[in-house]
Amino acid sequence: MKFQKGVRSSPATEFKKGQHWREPKPFWNYDWLYLEYIEKQRTLEDIAAQFEVGVTAIGYWLDKHGIRGRSTQEARTLKKWGSPGTSNPMFGKTGSKNPNWKGGITAERQAVYASKEWKAAVRIVYNRDGAKCRKCKKPKTRNGLDLHHIVPFEVKEKRTDPDNLVLLCKTCHGWVHSRKNKRKEYRV
Repeated sequence: MKFQKGVRSSPATEFKKGQHWREPKPFWNYDWLYLEYIEKQRTLEDIAAQFEVGVTAIGYWLDKHGIRGRSTQEARTLKKWGSPGTSNPMFGKTGSKNPNWKGGITAERQAVYASKEWKAAVRIVYNRDGAKCRKCKKPKTRNGLDLHHIVPFEVKEKRTDPDNLVLLCKTCHGWVHSRKNKRKEYRV
């Protein structure tokens, strides 16, 4: 049978005003959602898991009902981060008592970046390049500037050599390391 405008072919099975094709869920109801999320302080994840839906579905209904979501700080105060104090099996396990202890060594890169030589090189390069990106000449941006090693960091003798370092903005630094840098600018 072909559909014809204005002709009702099966009134018994068609949707009526106010009906929905899915079974209603409790979180569709303002009072239920307010009670669970605000008063009982359940998390979005917990409510979503109960009904086997995504967190975004619960967030959608919070927005639809005008229920204010929690700030990050509020959410963190409700989270269970593990056993507190002496009941935590890792309590007091610092230094060599910690299973992640690596004998007091610091990662090599971290040690270099904490050294006096590195800090002196950074000062020299910022002054030399005028706190601007060497490639696009833009001054320090909101994201800051990166110090780029022309000869890679793996070459120990060149790590803190100011002649091996250039200031680049995040965009240009990404470009230098990309395939678009066909002439290998600022690279060896």
